[in-house]
Amino acid sequence: MLNAPLWKQLLVWALVAAGLTLAAPNLFYPRVEAHNDAAKAVEEAGFATTEQQAALDQWPDWMPSGIVNLGLDLRGGAHLLAEVQVSDVYKARMDGWWPEVRDALREVRDQVGSVRRQPTQLPYELRVQIENPAGMAAAVEAVRALASNVITLTGVGQTDIDVTAEGDVLIVQLSEPERAAVDQRTIQQSLEIIRTRVDQAGTREPTIQRQGADRILIQVPGIGSAAELKELIGTTAKLTFNPVVRRGTSEDQTPGAGNVSLPSLDEENVWYTIEEVPVVSGEDLTNAKGDFDQNGRPAVAFQFDARGARAFGDYTAQNIGAPFAIVLDGKVISAPVIQSHIPGGSGIITGNFTVEEANRLAVLLSAGALPASMTFLEERTIGPELGQDSIDAGRVATVIAAASVSLLMIASYGLFGVFAVVALAINMGLIFGIMSLIGATLTLPGIAGLVLTIGMAVDANVLIYERIRDELRNGAKNAARAIELGFERALSAIVDANVTTLITAAVLFFLGAGPIRGFAVTLAIGIITSVFTAINVTRLIVTYWYNRRKPKTLVV
Repeated sequence: MLNAPLWKQLLVWALVAAGLTLAAPNLFYPRVEAHNDAAKAVEEAGFATTEQQAALDQWPDWMPSGIVNLGLDLRGGAHLLAEVQVSDVYKARMDGWWPEVRDALREVRDQVGSVRRQPTQLPYELRVQIENPAGMAAAVEAVRALASNVITLTGVGQTDIDVTAEGDVLIVQLSEPERAAVDQRTIQQSLEIIRTRVDQAGTREPTIQRQGADRILIQVPGIGSAAELKELIGTTAKLTFNPVVRRGTSEDQTPGAGNVSLPSLDEENVWYTIEEVPVVSGEDLTNAKGDFDQNGRPAVAFQFDARGARAFGDYTAQNIGAPFAIVLDGKVISAPVIQSHIPGGSGIITGNFTVEEANRLAVLLSAGALPASMTFLEERTIGPELGQDSIDAGRVATVIAAASVSLLMIASYGLFGVFAVVALAINMGLIFGIMSLIGATLTLPGIAGLVLTIGMAVDANVLIYERIRDELRNGAKNAARAIELGFERALSAIVDANVTTLITAAVLFFLGAGPIRGFAVTLAIGIITSVFTAINVTRLIVTYWYNRRKPKTLVV
């Protein structure tokens, strides 16, 4: 008679029941997905509409609602490969250095004379012509005093600028370690801002990751098109609040020193000449959300941080009656007249917005401005029909693989083959249960991993059954002893074979990207569940059968 401790039986079947319960929502995918979307919307809004409540009622709250997310190639969506123009950040840094360099040279003006900025072809370079070349050494020394140490492990002991001279021209360049640090910060900041924008837009399981030195891969399942995705993340959303010098009907060709001429966003043939240096910018924003103005038109409400609120309040107090331009990405959204002092740092942006445009602008402003512009090198839109074709093909491949393996096992091992097939079915349920629990994303390579797992899942059963046959041939004293020895002596071979495959899956996960990682995750989960079902579930099934039938002989 075969024995299994009661605690072990209860533990195994409890794990099986938990896994199958977690997998159950995937059988009702559209219903559960609608329930989850409605629950998320209700949580953010604080109340439920009639449609949302109907969606919530489609799935009971006491049941698990986690489902396996479908990747871009299965759901459809948009794929973008963007190149971040880090040269924009270099130029902005050097534009920021110019006032400091000019002030430093002013302190040694009796030696260098007047100074004038010169044009350059390099974005990370600032060229300054001095009137008296004899004072160049003093000029270089004064500007070098502005340098600070590079805050990176590789840039220890080096400064952020290199200062050299070429005739009567002083050359200030960002040092190589500083450029490397700027590149790293720019890419990382771009990644975080893109991720924030995409997440706030309510998309499902986006893939946003760095590729190479200056490229970012963005894959968003469920979004309508690549153009829609570009509109969401491609805008730099650089917001500034600038004093207005004058308003005109054409571009001002001579705006004056420190001024710039910008077009109106929604007023045709209207141009504003504004002061180039803003009073406050989008970097000072702490919050922005879609709202409505006093006339019920869509608008964007905003809130500044302490520094921005103070600057905004001081300016409005001193300039009552003057127009004030709200500028987004080089265009004037609106230029309201300051009616009174605006303390507290809150306000509202009005314009010819739709509700969707106002909400999208709020998302962009909340996420912050991209530090640099991006060039889209590759863009693809994958329709849901193509994704459904992939799902259908994957389903057919899975069914064929499962049927073929099942027939082969039954033909080879008879009733024991049936036990292996039952364990295989439980194994597939456990895979989906674990993937639903961890929120894994299933891609087309992931389906390939599932199909491969089906073939590998019975490998452990084959080892066990062949070992039982060996024990019977070697004269085991009874069938029960042959079964016990078969499971015990096959264990080491099963563990060794699956650990090596698990190591391969780990390498694929940590060194691969995108779909390769999805394949690795599915494969690793399948390895773990197949070993569990082969060693524990199959053994319990065989034990129950043997104790009930008590066969004199054993045919495996």
